[in-house]
Amino acid sequence: MRIGIVCPYSWDVPGGVQFHIRDLAEHLIALGHEVSVLAPADDETPLPPYVVSAGRAVPVPYNGSVARLNFGFLSAARVRRWLHDGTFDVIHIHEPASPSLGLLACWAAQGPIVATFHTSNPRSRAMIAAYPILQPALEKISARIAVSEYARRTLVEHLGGDAVVIPNGVDVDFFARAEPKPEWQGDTLGFIGRIDEPRKGLPVLMKALPKILAERPQTRLLVAGRGDEEEAVESLPKEMRERVEFLGMVSDEDKARLLASVDVYVAPNTGGESFGIILVEAMSAGAPVLASDLDAFAQVLDQGAAGELFTNEDADTLAVAALRLLGDPERRAELRERGSKHVRRFDWSTVGADILSVYETVTQGAAAVAADERTGLRARFGLARD
Repeated sequence: MRIGIVCPYSWDVPGGVQFHIRDLAEHLIALGHEVSVLAPADDETPLPPYVVSAGRAVPVPYNGSVARLNFGFLSAARVRRWLHDGTFDVIHIHEPASPSLGLLACWAAQGPIVATFHTSNPRSRAMIAAYPILQPALEKISARIAVSEYARRTLVEHLGGDAVVIPNGVDVDFFARAEPKPEWQGDTLGFIGRIDEPRKGLPVLMKALPKILAERPQTRLLVAGRGDEEEAVESLPKEMRERVEFLGMVSDEDKARLLASVDVYVAPNTGGESFGIILVEAMSAGAPVLASDLDAFAQVLDQGAAGELFTNEDADTLAVAALRLLGDPERRAELRERGSKHVRRFDWSTVGADILSVYETVTQGAAAVAADERTGLRARFGLARD
């Protein structure tokens, strides 16, 4: 099958949607399908052979974050050229309602279109206001996927229609094989995310840290991600700042090793999350997870059976829960075991098969419609069957 996938966000700025698209493309290629991904990217950026650049993206505030999107006449021309050259059996557009390549591709594409909706935003006035503009494009979509029940709810409430829920995928075995790094072990908490994006929750964790260190002064917090490191520790007393180690941007291999090393992985995100791919990665690597009780996180963690939850934005309950886990190796072992079993439902062997089933359904439907149209034309003009 020839599959075209449209990524709305800049390929060279890591994010959950980009990782999902990358892993989906590589999973499909490994199965023998021909895949091309169209994504915003600087033309000088080295790209995988299956990625086509649609030009440089610009930062735009979106859903409590800053998304790097691509929109305009040049982008539209590149979308049309990519569609023409690809002759795809199916187009898979991610976030078609965002003002980026997905919407442009939806306007321009012909044939079966599958759309995946990642956003969870129950009060999006912008999405409601944009509906009259989006409607003609959205009506061309053959099948809709939401990565969680909360993304599905956002779609239903703002844009109408419905979607099948297929979660984000993870290569579970890749994370499960990761070897811990000795220097990252021993009374360590872990955090991975954009340091200067408030909704990722690092300020909440920093607020909880003094209470944690007061009882366990040997504890370290390992932080991986880009952002202003000095600003991140400003709220901490100076004598505690050395207990925070910033690792900067890490490779996929080091991310997996970090998750395999820490005693507890903390996800203090405060909102705007529709799934929580990092939680699945952490459980895959064997890290006990402590997360804010966002609805999406609670769903990923099986309502607290596969990881512990604390009250969102409450640094005191975070500190209490972290101290309890750090002091209870048996509970951490229990969470590792439960998490390792629970994450199998998110492995690409399952998620990829579900997505392929959607592709096959829409392409078979398109073929049936085309056959009916040919039959109708033959009957109209008195032509014999082939």
